Amino acid sequence: MRTTGIWAMIALTTLIGSQAAASADLPGKGISVQPVQSTISEETFQTLLVSKALEKLGYEVKAPREVDYNVAYTSIASGDATFIAVNWEPLHADQYKAAGGNDKFYREGVYVNGAAQGYLIDKKTADTYHITNIEQLKEPKIAKLFDTNGDGKADLTGCTPGWGCEAVINHHIVAYGLSNTVEHNQGNYAAMIADTISRYKEGKSVLYYTWTPYWVSDELVPGRDVVWLQVPFSSMPSEQKNIDTKLPNGANYGFPVNTMRIVANKQWAVANPAAAKLFAIMTLPIADVNAQNLRMHQGQASEADILNHVNGWIKAHQATFDGWLKTATEATES
Repeated sequence: MRTTGIWAMIALTTLIGSQAAASADLPGKGISVQPVQSTISEETFQTLLVSKALEKLGYEVKAPREVDYNVAYTSIASGDATFIAVNWEPLHADQYKAAGGNDKFYREGVYVNGAAQGYLIDKKTADTYHITNIEQLKEPKIAKLFDTNGDGKADLTGCTPGWGCEAVINHHIVAYGLSNTVEHNQGNYAAMIADTISRYKEGKSVLYYTWTPYWVSDELVPGRDVVWLQVPFSSMPSEQKNIDTKLPNGANYGFPVNTMRIVANKQWAVANPAAAKLFAIMTLPIADVNAQNLRMHQGQASEADILNHVNGWIKAHQATFDGWLKTATEATES
């Protein structure tokens, strides 16, 4: 009995020692991380997936801080925050450059690819009046179809100030000669789009801006309920001014297809090669983001729900997730 007890103690001591050694070997041990993200709760999934991977590397990851994009970039540049997982390129080009650009930020790899944006109207109105291009809204009679407050102008459900898309929309209204016939309504996007969907369900004409990945296009399905409007020519503001938004098939919806990238404080990334490698190699299919966003819209939107979605994604893609961790850990050995 005594001999068995001794061997049990030795085995337990060895296990504790190996666990401690493994913990000590983790590249992020003792290093804290502060993620930031926008106030769009549908971006939490992307952020928490990165946070979970960092935790597995030993980093002490804090809860994400919700801030405007401008604040996110300035906070990361100054070192008050560590990373953002939803840098929209090129939509955020102005904010990225204003906060220091490549001198202040580490940005390698593409996290989510194929993010589209643009303007849509209900299919019934599009088919009845043969509307295919936003330039047609220069005609007062066409614009009036989308008037919600009786001022004769089309009411465009637009973008929340500070997101970056509002600058593009405002630029388009001027560039396409729509200043006299289209009103860009800005404010809380979630509230505005909920009102837009309600009006659609009442059989009214609707005009709105949206993007993917996001749940709106699962609620108002392009091709079935609504149609994308094209623009007469490419025209983008500021840092995006030389971008041609025309697609290979000749269609032009006014916005370039964006990628979402992970942006981190450059000095921190240099000091943490494992995290830097992780940021560079993580990829998330846009279809998975769409599916998760739809689950949120259907009621699974609490913090616990989103965390369950993240854990479920990891379990379903365990080999991929473990491969990221292995490659990231090896970066500290080179």
